[in-house]
Amino acid sequence: MMQAAWQAFLRAVMAPIRAWRLSLLARTVAITVTLSGLAVTVIGGYMSLTIADSLFTGRSDQILSETARAASTAQSLFDNSVTPAGTIDIETANTSAQTAIRSAQSSPGGSGFAILRTPGQITAQTMTSTSTAGLDLSVVTTALRYRLVADPDQIHYQSVLLDVQGEQRPGFVSAVALQVPSAGQYELYLVYDLVDVQSTLTLIQQTLIAGSLALVVAIGVVTFFVVRLAIGPVRRAAQTAERLAQGFLEERLFEQGEDVIAVLARSFNKMADSMQNQIEKLATLSKVQQRFVSDVSHELRTPLTTIRLAGDVLYEQRDSFSAENARTLELLITQIERFEIMLTDLLEMSRYDAGAVALEVDEVNIVALVEDCLDQLGSLATQKGSNLVVDVRGGYGESEVDQRRIRRIILNFVGNAIDHGEGRPIVVFVDSHEDAVAIAVRDWGVGMTPDQVARVFDRFWRADPSRQRTTGGTGLGLAIASEDAIAHGGRIDVWSREGEGSCFRLTIPRTPLAEWRESPLPLPPESDAIDSYLAEEDSARGALT
Repeated sequence: MMQAAWQAFLRAVMAPIRAWRLSLLARTVAITVTLSGLAVTVIGGYMSLTIADSLFTGRSDQILSETARAASTAQSLFDNSVTPAGTIDIETANTSAQTAIRSAQSSPGGSGFAILRTPGQITAQTMTSTSTAGLDLSVVTTALRYRLVADPDQIHYQSVLLDVQGEQRPGFVSAVALQVPSAGQYELYLVYDLVDVQSTLTLIQQTLIAGSLALVVAIGVVTFFVVRLAIGPVRRAAQTAERLAQGFLEERLFEQGEDVIAVLARSFNKMADSMQNQIEKLATLSKVQQRFVSDVSHELRTPLTTIRLAGDVLYEQRDSFSAENARTLELLITQIERFEIMLTDLLEMSRYDAGAVALEVDEVNIVALVEDCLDQLGSLATQKGSNLVVDVRGGYGESEVDQRRIRRIILNFVGNAIDHGEGRPIVVFVDSHEDAVAIAVRDWGVGMTPDQVARVFDRFWRADPSRQRTTGGTGLGLAIASEDAIAHGGRIDVWSREGEGSCFRLTIPRTPLAEWRESPLPLPPESDAIDSYLAEEDSARGALT
């Protein structure tokens, strides 16, 4: 259950990643929507801030205007309340001023006012400080009062938070100084609730967000259809190209119109026509070449057999010939044998080219097969001064292989190692696991350059044509070995460095054409025992010199 849920989670996570990797349409729409969303967010944020600042500025200007009007009216009432005798009924004047202030505070959101005596004054009279019922005087901060006392000729203000029935609302407090005759300086504070401004701003912001989302969605939808329309011909061209690559050479694009897409379609179709013609010509040429090689190889068999029989008859009588003629006869026999090998290889390659190769599969012990091949080449290795060593790490189980073809690969690997091993040991590694069997032949001879390694499987190519070979050689051995490996569903890998030797590794499945992941042997294989053996050999050679 947990495994199924985990797999479902992985599929959900990988789906967008896969869509991003495989779909040009998805990438284009995603990038367009992302960039559009970013642009709309920046523009919307700027507009929101601008609108908020404009709303606040407009409302604050209105409040400050009311504050100035209220202060002016109240100050006039106080000044006019002074009698000719120089006396004043402060409380009556206070009541009148409060009424005037309430009338002046006419804009929406007016929460009340407070008239507070400036501390630290000594006057003939004192007017009672007053405030609107229910007004929280904590909104009149000490900082605001200090500013007003420091500069009583200016109107001061401050943004605050109002607690209205447990709800926090934005508020605004304005402050202005009043001079009351005989009573000194008093401070007038007007308090406003800006919930209307906040509501307006919230509505505008919600409208901007909704409009932005709608705009981004619209851009995404438009981009989807436009890009789909634009890449539709490209997608069809890709599908057609893939069909062409699969061998359907008759596939073509539909041509319509005179725009760039139509030009692309016509150019693509011309390319496809040219490619089809060239492929057909090459196929015909290849068939002719294959038939020629096969026919020539078969036709040469008969005269070569006759030459071989005549050569054998003469070779039986070589003792009656002069030394010079006997040597010439030996050279003739050698070249006839080489000619026979070349014809055999050519016929084998022609079978692979014609796709007429069929494996003769048997249950074979790979280790036993390797040991039999080494016994066959043991005398040649001795002549070259090389010691053949087998390092078996596995592979004792039976495998289904074409014994003749695997034997041919092993003989080719070991023969090449003998020719290029410089008389040093040659190690044959064998290992296996549940999927595959691997055979690696390692020598410590002359090695090859990277360019030579890249061409090692080319037909009729030799790393050093001038080098004397012990095992004959036509330049087709490794090419045939590679085809033998492919026929089993395996492959041959090569490692080589100049002066450090070479290693050829064959990896084949236990059953022909079965799937396998990795080779049982690294390339090149490592062995502490072999390293010790080589070190001892180097020491012995150094002592002899």
